Amino acid sequence: MANSKYEYVKDFEIKDKIMLPNIVVARIDGRQFRRFAEVHKFDRPNDRRALKLMKFCATAVMEKYPDVVFSYGFSDEYSFVLKKESKFYERRESKILSLLVSFFTSLYTLKWKEFFPQQELLYSPSFRAQIIRCATMDVLQTYLHWRQNDCHLNNLHDTCFWKLVDSGKSESEAHEILKGMQKRDKNELLFKQFGMNYKTLHPMFRQGTCLLYAKVQVVCKFDKNGDPVNRPQRKVVKVRSENIARKSFWDKHLSLLEELGVFEDEIPKIRPEYVESFQLQDKLMLSTWVVVRIDGCHFHKFSDCHEFEKPNDVAALNLMNSCAAAVVEEFQDIIFGYGVSDEYSFVLNKDSKFYERHASGIVSVIVSYFSAMYIQKWKEYFPSKDLRNTPSFDGRAVCYPSTKILRDYLCWRQVDCHINNQYNTCFWVLVKSGKGKNEAQKYLKGTQTQDKNDILFHYGIDYNALPEIFRRGSCVFWDQHTHGSLMTSVHESATARVVSLGVYHPVQSGFEPGRTTKAVKLSIMS
Repeated sequence: MANSKYEYVKDFEIKDKIMLPNIVVARIDGRQFRRFAEVHKFDRPNDRRALKLMKFCATAVMEKYPDVVFSYGFSDEYSFVLKKESKFYERRESKILSLLVSFFTSLYTLKWKEFFPQQELLYSPSFRAQIIRCATMDVLQTYLHWRQNDCHLNNLHDTCFWKLVDSGKSESEAHEILKGMQKRDKNELLFKQFGMNYKTLHPMFRQGTCLLYAKVQVVCKFDKNGDPVNRPQRKVVKVRSENIARKSFWDKHLSLLEELGVFEDEIPKIRPEYVESFQLQDKLMLSTWVVVRIDGCHFHKFSDCHEFEKPNDVAALNLMNSCAAAVVEEFQDIIFGYGVSDEYSFVLNKDSKFYERHASGIVSVIVSYFSAMYIQKWKEYFPSKDLRNTPSFDGRAVCYPSTKILRDYLCWRQVDCHINNQYNTCFWVLVKSGKGKNEAQKYLKGTQTQDKNDILFHYGIDYNALPEIFRRGSCVFWDQHTHGSLMTSVHESATARVVSLGVYHPVQSGFEPGRTTKAVKLSIMS
């Protein structure tokens, strides 16, 4: 980050490190997935393709982030357990949950066609994430018991419900029949009325799916006689059990004992005070401006892999802007967005009750939806390039108590945009002129703004004449003059436009959140 007088705003960022010896569990679940399943015509009560897609994404998460040593999932949710001594992103809650939900969502969107070849993805999926801290192994044991019990109860109810609906009952009638029924009653209903033994259903539906590491023999080469040579390799494997919280299940898997620890006793029942703690979430302070800033994860490598133009790729910037506009349209509590390079800041209404101001919910759904849109819109901006790596983003939420401090935050990000872009422009001019990257870095070390302008002028570049989208960034906001429509595209006939910030300065222009159309001097981005 570049230095500026606005950097004091960083002091408002709350440290959210999860201290040892807490075991970290990241739980993700689909956002509005009942509607998603209806729109995409999932089989009811269970769609094997959807469950296999979820399992594929969970496996890929574990392979991408080896600190995740165990995961359990059913329906549209998965819980990821990090190893006990994990230092994954230094145990920062917001970073852990946002990266996992972003990567999971990107994969879900990217791999959709492999699992649903005949079904178009009609709108972007998104997931919500939450971090659960398990102070002891018995707390983790209770958590897993709770989730698997939910799997069983929900699946039993849904199986009964859809059998009744398929037999001719309306949904309201089916709900009324099942109201107050206990497990035994539902089992009897399935057996007597439909000839179904619930226990014979596929265990994937009744028990959920576990993923963990195991050593398996893998062919690494062939000897001179052509015979395979096997070596043990650590791989993610699928297992199932009627009770994943049972001590005997845990003891069978060495990786769990080594990375997490042992279950000392069996759990006779789920303790309600534990469940209450699993559902507890921190709330952001009332009557403050909430800003969610997302950043591309390892985007230097991502941009190299996809051969982005240096120092700025217009198509990549327009893709980011298009995703940001989609986010603001989807979540109407967001009133303003500012973006540069691979980051975007979203400002929520000061009185927003979005996700009851739970930081984990707000950050995760914004990051998740942005990630899905990035995948879906990729071909619009890079029609001749295939995605070689799966993009992911991290995010955080910060509260700013006054409009002045919010303005200074936006000034900080825009000053950073200018300083970083000027440096990068000089750097790549030097590299393209024949200097090595290390040589270019040394050449620029200690240079000031005017020095860099002189370097660029030497190569025939007037920095101030470069496109404003590079120098000042872009913004997305609600346009009051078009009855609440959002400015998101460059076409006048569309409901929205993305605009570059031009000579925008939040303080000098009298920026007032909620009245941005009057406060910002704009020029339409080409």
